[in-house]
Amino acid sequence: MPDVIVIGAGVVGAACAHYAARAGLDVTVLDRGPVAGGTTGAGEGNVLVSDKEPGPELDLAVLSCRLWRALAEDAGPGGFEYEPKGGLVVAETPEIQRRLAALATLTAAHGVEHTVVTGEDLRGYEPHLAGGLAGGVHYPQDAQVQPMLAAARLLGHGSVRLRTGVTVTGFTRSGDRVTGVRTDRGDLTGDAVINAAGTWGGEIAALAGVELPILPRRGFILVTEPLPEPLIRHKVYTAAYVTNVASDAAGLETSAVVEGTPAGTVLIGASRERVGFDRTTSVPVLSRLAAQAVALFPALRDVRVIRSYCGFRPYCPDHLPVIGPDPRAPGLYHACGHEGAGIGLAPATGHLLAQVITGRRPGLELSPFRPDRFEPALRPDRFEEPA
Repeated sequence: MPDVIVIGAGVVGAACAHYAARAGLDVTVLDRGPVAGGTTGAGEGNVLVSDKEPGPELDLAVLSCRLWRALAEDAGPGGFEYEPKGGLVVAETPEIQRRLAALATLTAAHGVEHTVVTGEDLRGYEPHLAGGLAGGVHYPQDAQVQPMLAAARLLGHGSVRLRTGVTVTGFTRSGDRVTGVRTDRGDLTGDAVINAAGTWGGEIAALAGVELPILPRRGFILVTEPLPEPLIRHKVYTAAYVTNVASDAAGLETSAVVEGTPAGTVLIGASRERVGFDRTTSVPVLSRLAAQAVALFPALRDVRVIRSYCGFRPYCPDHLPVIGPDPRAPGLYHACGHEGAGIGLAPATGHLLAQVITGRRPGLELSPFRPDRFEPALRPDRFEEPA
């Protein structure tokens, strides 16, 4: 009998399994599809502190950045294409630049390193940037990983058993306590069950009789042909990306996000819209993303796009993930609802949950992420505004 059952073999589930195994627990990971077959496989691999305002999610991100660096050192060169490239947020107007600089000053108190960059100095960071920008802020802690490779590496810990092609259909109980899962391949019992099902985390929670208001938020990414020489040094995006991340809007929002990969391709985003699980390719959205990227890096005008793909971010109404034990279903833990930050926040999520499950005090206060915070009688005022 495993100590821990993890539902979901995306990067968050993989990190939960990895840190639980490192804590000495016996772990089984279940997924109805392949490793990284959901949101993880449709991500850019962002490990960011630059897009978060001061608050609990930023503290989680700062911890996760440290953990990703440590994991990369353990994995060795090329383990999962960890790139500590840094991020560059650019401003089109002096007013936006003032806001970016003010936000950077606030986040510095949370351990975020930054350098305010003048418009004249931007080309020193990115020689191919368009002219006329008012300035920006450089964040050296921002990084990138290859998300599918990272999930596979994290699942490679010796005491982690992986079972794909297994669909969870319910939970076993002893009284009110969750004691395992029911699947289409039979029941499996364990001391703790972690719901790391990403965008489908609400559906898994419902099988246990509890509610998590997680919704899919679709996003598209363009991929260019491999370039013979690196064109873009950092993850580069406009200030609108920060606003869109924190937005509650269901309609389409786009912002320019551009970065290179070790393979020489350039990834172009970002779009956000709540349209359910509709995977229909939207040519107007792709056209808008391409135009925004060219406006930021004119040299991309003559570069061919070779493919596009979409994924579904697990959106929560307060923009905070759900992490921790569920008091409504003892024995059930949640690690989902990270929206577009799941890859970046995965190590901290797994590390903190492993501490909780093994009876240790977590390194960060988990109450802002508590699973039952959405119930009206339990919703503190401080969680009603997006973080």
